[in-house]
Order: sequence, then C-alpha cells, then structure tokens
Amino acid sequence: MMVDLSTLNDRQLEAVRWNGGPLLVLAGPGSGKTTVLTKRIACLLEQSSSDHFRILALTFTNKAASEMRNRIEALVPGSGNRVLLTTFHSFAGDLLRQHGHLIGLRPDFTILAQDGERIAVLDDAISRVTDVDVSQYSGERILPLIGRITENDVSPDVLQNVLTSLPDDRRDAIGLIYQQYRRCLIATNSLDFPSLIGEALKLVRDNPAVCKQVKRIYKYVCVDEFQDTNLSQYAFMKLLVGDNDRNLFVVADDDQIIYQWNGASPERLLGLRNDFGMSVVQLPANYRCPPAVIDLANNLIAHNVSRSTNKDRLLALKTGATDQAIRVFRFSDFDDELAWVASDIASKPEVEKARCVVLARTRKALEKAVEKLAAKGVSAYLAMRKDEFVSAPLRWLHAALRLANSPQDREQIQRLTKAFYILEGLQIDAAAVAANAQAFEGSSLRAFVDLALKHDNLSDATRAYIEHSLSPLIDRLDFRTFCKGSFPWFDLVQNIAPDMEGHFADYADERSTWHSLVDEIEQQFGATATTLNVLLQELNMRSKTSPPPKGAVPCFTIHASKGMEFGHVYLIAMVEDQLPSWAAVKKGPQSKEMQEERRNCFVAITRTEESLTMTFSDRMLGWNKARSRFLTEMGVA
Repeated sequence: MMVDLSTLNDRQLEAVRWNGGPLLVLAGPGSGKTTVLTKRIACLLEQSSSDHFRILALTFTNKAASEMRNRIEALVPGSGNRVLLTTFHSFAGDLLRQHGHLIGLRPDFTILAQDGERIAVLDDAISRVTDVDVSQYSGERILPLIGRITENDVSPDVLQNVLTSLPDDRRDAIGLIYQQYRRCLIATNSLDFPSLIGEALKLVRDNPAVCKQVKRIYKYVCVDEFQDTNLSQYAFMKLLVGDNDRNLFVVADDDQIIYQWNGASPERLLGLRNDFGMSVVQLPANYRCPPAVIDLANNLIAHNVSRSTNKDRLLALKTGATDQAIRVFRFSDFDDELAWVASDIASKPEVEKARCVVLARTRKALEKAVEKLAAKGVSAYLAMRKDEFVSAPLRWLHAALRLANSPQDREQIQRLTKAFYILEGLQIDAAAVAANAQAFEGSSLRAFVDLALKHDNLSDATRAYIEHSLSPLIDRLDFRTFCKGSFPWFDLVQNIAPDMEGHFADYADERSTWHSLVDEIEQQFGATATTLNVLLQELNMRSKTSPPPKGAVPCFTIHASKGMEFGHVYLIAMVEDQLPSWAAVKKGPQSKEMQEERRNCFVAITRTEESLTMTFSDRMLGWNKARSRFLTEMGVA
C-alpha cells in the first residue's frame, strides 16, 4: 500500500519527499506539521522495507508520541518494530536501562517525580559537603538552580565560569553541592527528570562505543517541537545523529517558544542551522484559524525581533469562516468579565459548549473562571498535571510495586502501611517492617506479608489476597498477576465498608487511568519488554490525570493549551501584568521576557478554529489595570 500524499500542498510534499541530509521544517500553527512528520516517517519505512535500520523520532509528550505511533501504524501496518517514536526522557531512560552500569546505575533505577523526593536527596548532598560552609543552603531553596544547571549541560569543571554573578564562596558552595547531588543520585540508584537527560548525555558522550551503536541502529533521527529543547536535550540529540549521512529531520516554530524558563531559547534554532548546515522548508499555510485571526497573529508576532531570518507570514487557507470570528470586550471589573464569559458559554448549545476553552496566562485567573462557570451551571475543569495517585487502592498498588522493585525503600514502606491501614483497618508498624526485612533477605515486602498474616484480626478475604496475589510479585516480580488480583480485593473492600467513601472518591477514575497507562506503556515497549522497572520508570514520567468529565469546558493556562485546537477560544485577563506578565513588563519592551510573552499570546489566539473572544477589565483582583499592549499590536482598536 502506497502512502497517500495527494492531500499535501507543495511545501508539505517537499518536506515529506526530502532526499536525505539535515532538514529544518519551520511549521507554523495549524500547518499540518504532524501529518508531514508522520508521512515522512511512513515514506521512509515504505521505501526501505527490506532494510534493517530503525528510525528514531523524538517528541516531548507521551500523548503526541502515542498519536503519531497510531498514525504511522495506520499508514504502514506492521512497521512498529522499525520506528521508535518516543519522548526524550523515555528514550534516555531506555538507554540508561541498557548501558547505565557504565556510569554506576542499575537498570531498576528510580525516577524521582516529586519535588519532596528530590529535596530529600539534595539535603543529604548538602550535609555531605565539608570543604566550605553550606549552612545557609537548603534543598528546597536551591533545587531550581540545580535543575537549571543540569538542563543547561553545565559540567562541574566549568560551573565556576557560569556562575559569574555569584561571589567566589557561593560559587564554590554551589559547585560542590551540585557534584555531591549527582553522586547521591547515583549512589541511591535514582534520577530526577533533568538528570535523566543529563546522565544519558554523559553516557553517550563518555562512551564512544555506545554512541556508535545508537548511530548504527538509528539511521534517521526526527525531532518534533524542536523549539522546546534545552541545551542538554540538544547536546544529547546531536550525539545521536550519524556522522556521515546526517539524516536529521527537525520540525519547529520559533514563534512558539514559550518554555524559556525550562531552558528553551530562540538561539537554539540558530545553533541548529549552524551546527548541521540545515536546509529549510517553511510551512506558513494555516488550515485551522479563520483569516481574521491569522491577520491578528501576523500583526502581533511581527513585533518580535528574535525570529528566523526571512520567516514567511502565516497564510490563511481556512474556508467558511464567519464574520463573528473575533470579539473583544472591556469590563469595569474582573468579576464582571468572568460572569459575562460564563453566561456567554452557558448560552451555547451543548454541542458547542464542548468546543469551548477558557485560556489565561495564570492559573489564579482560571480558578476564578471555573467558579463562575459552575455558578452558571456549566461543568468546567482546570487542567493540571497529577504526579501521584490519591485513592487508597491505587496508593497501595503503586507502593507495593515500588517496594518489590526497591526492597528497602523506607518511604514506600510508609506508603504501603498507611494505605493498608485505610483499606483493612489494621496497623502494621512501618519500623517493624524495615527491621524484620533482614530476616527475609532484605525484602521489606516479605516482612510486611509475614507481619500481616500473623495478625489475628486480618479478614479472610484479605488473607487470601495476600497469600495468592502478593506471592507472584515477591517471588517473580510478576506485576500482572498481582494487579489482576488486586482490583477484585479493592472492589470487595469498597462494597463492605461504606464509610470508606472518601478514600475511594477518585478510585473509579484512577482505576481507569491505571489501565490506560499500563496499556499505553505495553503498546510502546511490547508486553514482553515491559518489566516491572520499565513500568515503574514510565509511570513516574507520566501524568496520572484522569480523563476530564464528558462535555466539561476546559480552563487551560496558555502553556497547557499548546498543541491543541478548540472551536471557541475565550482569552481572558488581557491586561498588563497578566499578559504580558509583571516580570516581562518590568524587564522592558525589547526584553527576551517580553518577546516570550508575545509568543504566549500568539500561541493562545492560534488555538482558534472558529471564534476568538478576548476580554479585559479596568480593575482586576483589587488593582487598576491597563489593557494589554498585545491588543494594540494585533491592530485591535
């Protein structure tokens, strides 16, 4: 079956058919970049069906990776074993599982997803620094700095040259803490998100044989949303690209760089073009937004100076747009503004409500929007990442799996015993579990089972569950049998203990989320390759957020909305100190911060498929406000 390219425009076709060598695809919003990238990969697979090389495609979210995997499978059925479509962090984790022993990591390393976990390790690292006075430092205080150092690929030996704004004694202290933090992570067989990339980078940089092997396997490297890369991710990517053919295919848009706080920079695209001598194909055609919205977007982004040279203006190709595509309203007070937005959404037919979104620069503004929508009888939700399960059943399940993988993890012992007390009503002393583990070859889970089974008040159902479902997990790390036996026990506990309602409030949603995540991970890695440590590492890299209520109106920060599209966009709080932010206003009109705020606004308005409503107020949260300069720059009177 030939890949159908008949729907592509000339520039899309040029990118898909690119005949090798490095190519940068500058893809504006709504330009069909995902279609271009997936059809590019599909064509490579189709044209090389008898070859044995693989294609590596890197993106930033599991959702995007999953969507593209499904598209490619539909285009070239049965090709999944020849393309690895994954996130930067997941690929780094895979490399470290295979070769991490070269830098002192075991394959079952733990990924620290919670700031509290990272702070605990960092506090330990600080306590181990003896050469200089570090009494003024705490893990909580310097964790963001340590993360930025790692994300910017700053090695300990050049750190002194980077922290030039600090006094000598503080530079020395930060440098020693940073080195000790890395040692503590490796010693405890754990990594955080920044060091996941940092250690994978160190692995391929310091071990040429590993680097050579990766290049031999992956003849083609594709990267989506390249503009979001930080320096460590870029350095990592560069080492993965073949030295001779340099088959690098990058999709990016420098007008959508909104993660400078996370290490992204407009300079990265310039560096890419210089490092690889990239050819460029631009995709300015926009098939998503009404022409009037495209006019505003072009007017707005033209005020930024940090853009690619000779960047084409967006070209509006959407047909059937209405005269009411853009509305702008001014209010005396923010409460009035939100009340009007809520009423306007409430007045829409149900099918149109489901196509609405409320966007704002800050979460605080959105919290009030959710309240106003609820007051009008409109179901709404605030999008947020959820890193841990909260229901007692899923906390028990997750803690048991983690403890099976890391048998002496005291934090997981605490979580396990707390969840068990909620579910069974029996208190198993966590300290006793830790102490008794030595009698069971260091297995805290075996020690827990021993103590639980000795308890006279243990119910028959729970005794049977522990004896039959925990044993496969302890003996063979068989998490599937354990999980399969756990959910009937959870259901039984819920049915016989009606007073448990609070602890089960999120259970139904989290149970569904659990199964979806496990299915997603097994689809990516294959059931056989999804071992317990792979499952846990991937779970720690993924949000545990449950699907939103059906038909509910999403209220997103602009950052959370990136990559999405909505029928009706309501962009609220269009005032100075909100959009643009107070920090950007303080930095000045030509600052990089102000340019990023302008890109935020550009991203927000180009989510629009049908109508864009922008609102602002003279007074907000007790303060007088001026309307956003971005409205003027768009050409809004």
